[in-house]
Amino acid sequence: MAFHSIRFPLDVALGARGGPERRTDVVTLAGGGEQRNGRWHYSRRRYNAGYGVKSRADMAAVLAFFEERRGRLHGFLWRDGLDFSSAGTMPSPLDQAIGTGDGAQTAFALTKRYGADFDPYLRPITRPVSGSVRVALDGAEQLNGWTVDLTTGLVSFDMAPGLGVAVTAGFLFDVPVRFDTDRLDVELTSFDGAEVPSIPLVELLP
Repeated sequence: MAFHSIRFPLDVALGARGGPERRTDVVTLAGGGEQRNGRWHYSRRRYNAGYGVKSRADMAAVLAFFEERRGRLHGFLWRDGLDFSSAGTMPSPLDQAIGTGDGAQTAFALTKRYGADFDPYLRPITRPVSGSVRVALDGAEQLNGWTVDLTTGLVSFDMAPGLGVAVTAGFLFDVPVRFDTDRLDVELTSFDGAEVPSIPLVELLP
């Protein structure tokens, strides 16, 4: 089992469907009320890439990619066409708060915030796109003095940000996924057409 830092064919990915999934236990009480318990701390995204296959060429690219990943064995990168940026499309170093300096901590994990102040969800970002990450301290962009790990999303400073200093970042990112099937059921619909009813993908959580 390994992770391959290669992106699924983008032309096919842009026609796919999918989104976040959660696991919630719901118990109905005798009086008709409910008790609910969220079993997962993080949401998990699922996609169906089959909707993006429009031609024989698309299918050939997916087939080669599937075989190289050995089906469900190896993970890879997926570009979610709806959600791939810290804010909007072009990242700004002020997009997301990722921590507050204490004078000692040098490493901060990239996260993306969903929702308002009531009960926001902080999603870990573990696969930022190379060259896209921008970082600021108290609103001032830092052009050097830091690095980012593209396999964990951890931003490390050469010197720890001072006490109370706001650490923010902007970035593009991919989703780490794997195939959720070991079989592709392909149908040739015409001379230059191919259809795959389902190519399920599932997110790999931290």
